Amino acid sequence: MPRALVAVSEGSEELETIGIVDVLRRGKVNVTLASVDHQKTVKCSKGTIITADALLKDVKDETFDAIVLPGGLPGAEHLRDSKTLSKLLEKQKEEGRIYAAICASPAVVFASHNLLEGVKATCYPSFKEDIEHYVNDKVVVSGNCITSQGPGTVAEFALQLVESLCGKATRASVAKGMIYNSCV
Repeated sequence: MPRALVAVSEGSEELETIGIVDVLRRGKVNVTLASVDHQKTVKCSKGTIITADALLKDVKDETFDAIVLPGGLPGAEHLRDSKTLSKLLEKQKEEGRIYAAICASPAVVFASHNLLEGVKATCYPSFKEDIEHYVNDKVVVSGNCITSQGPGTVAEFALQLVESLCGKATRASVAKGMIYNSCV
């Protein structure tokens, strides 16, 4: 069973955070929602309070097939400032495993840590100037980097993660169960 780490912090965007976790779990991905803060309970950007499965510091030595970041402000900035997360993302890229982000996080986190060198990416449109090889698509897959634009693209982003981790058949099954294809 593939494993994914979804990092979260105070100010992360809740629709993206929960949407990513939900869709991955529907695809039978073993998801760990990990807080980069000093507590598991975090208040998201719109005021929703969620409880992470773990603290990032407690799972930092584990190997994940994917590391995924929601966006939202100031959440993306907190993710950017986490030295532990930065090291994990650099190792993830170096070892050829999936690293993915949505909304502000491709620009605020990935670009800040030089994780987009030679990579095409998308992000929330107001951050596009921060991405050298910006592509105006809902979801962009470039090597092992997967990026997306924002809350309105979270289902498509998470389904792409399911496909990348579990294959097209699993993606199709999850999308059907979500009644996704009849909504777009």
